[in-house]
Amino acid sequence: MVPYFLTTLLVGVCAAPQGVLSRSTRVSSSRMSPLSLRHKQILVPKPVADRTRLKTKRLLAVSSVPEAATAIATNMFSTPDSTFNTLFAGLGATALAIKVGDRPKDDGGDKDDDDEDNKRRVRSLQRRFLSVFWMMRMADWLQGPYFFEVYASKVFNGAPASLEIISRLFLVGFGTTAIIGPTAGRLVDSYGRKLGTLAYSFFYTLGALSTKALTLPTLLAGRVAGGIGTSLLFSAPEAWLVGEHQRCKLPEKSLGQTFGLAYAGDSIVAIVAGQLAALAAASRGPSGPFELSTLFLASGALTAALAWKENVAEASNPGSGGEGGEKQKSGPSVREAFSMMLSDRKILLVSLIQALFEGSMYIFVLQWPPALQSAIQGSVPFGKVFSCFMASCLIGTSLFASVGRRGVKVESSTIAMLGAATVAMAGSVAGFLSPTNKLANLITAFFLFEVCVGMYFPSIGTLRSKYIPDSHRSVIMNLSGVLLVCT
Repeated sequence: MVPYFLTTLLVGVCAAPQGVLSRSTRVSSSRMSPLSLRHKQILVPKPVADRTRLKTKRLLAVSSVPEAATAIATNMFSTPDSTFNTLFAGLGATALAIKVGDRPKDDGGDKDDDDEDNKRRVRSLQRRFLSVFWMMRMADWLQGPYFFEVYASKVFNGAPASLEIISRLFLVGFGTTAIIGPTAGRLVDSYGRKLGTLAYSFFYTLGALSTKALTLPTLLAGRVAGGIGTSLLFSAPEAWLVGEHQRCKLPEKSLGQTFGLAYAGDSIVAIVAGQLAALAAASRGPSGPFELSTLFLASGALTAALAWKENVAEASNPGSGGEGGEKQKSGPSVREAFSMMLSDRKILLVSLIQALFEGSMYIFVLQWPPALQSAIQGSVPFGKVFSCFMASCLIGTSLFASVGRRGVKVESSTIAMLGAATVAMAGSVAGFLSPTNKLANLITAFFLFEVCVGMYFPSIGTLRSKYIPDSHRSVIMNLSGVLLVCT
């Protein structure tokens, strides 16, 4: 925010000049003392007089800066659009300042060959993972903003799709993710995480193309395919990354850094996706963003097919089945994964954190639009608000990387994040009920919660990689989704 404020002041200086200066000069002349008037005929060398006038103008210009800055600030917050544009610039500048200020410094000392080799291998893994992950996430973000509109545009039996039908379509996809998720996770662990990522692209493409259909059964089938794809998206790529990281025997701390990069970039991807989705919808209608998403799905699948090596879950008992990375014959069972989750307190806590926090996120997604509508007179610029949320998430992921680099344990930072999120949600309730400054209170609480969301994703990814065993990783991750439905 500091660079933007300084820019505002500079603009104020430039905007102040002529009328204000001439008026101040006239006032100053009218108040000259009798002694000054008596000697005003004294000749002053022209260069000296010019320098004196220039200094006077500069002093008067500086005195007018606060007024100009106040006028500019008023214009910045005069409408909802300008308000959120200004806030987005401030949030973006804050995230950039954290990134720049937290760059690791090279101490110039001797570099260990093993350390340099580890860094090289970590960068190679990050390039392979992030190039696929961001394209897959772009496809997902493209579809989100137009989910309601694409189904609302359908006509059944001569009548537009009702809110009840749209809600049922949503629940079909959500329910499929919960029901099929554990089984899908078992198959991913048994037959390969790379294959699971490719399967996500296939099923999500089917779901996207189904939005062109005009019949309800086809749309329902598309939602089932989309639900299967969602369960794969939130388990297969992450499980592949952790498995590959362990196979390459890379330093544990680099995994948290990779998660931080993944979700910092995801915030930027989401902002870009919002703009691309708007362009696609303007050109092709509400199904346009879904059509565009298939290009990113195909690109991500092709990149994964070429750049990723397959990895599967390690055997539950490595001593009985050869090497740890050997493919399991029967695969991990859902019952085994559930028993493991209940018997290990740390696994259960990680699963509960995931279920409860993501439950609060779903509630937030449903409640923030009507809350802002009640606080803003006129239309709410939802696209700009969404961009502000993503910029807040970027601040959160930047903070995660910053505190991790300073040696703070992920468990400690997660506890602090959950506490801040609780304060934010309590503050949003108080802000909503407040008779004064309602919008300012809501915005502050919402942005703080989104900062916590930005910290949550790399935090939970790191915790899962630390506590959930590789033998049942995808299954347990999807069982957490079942807990989410139960909450």
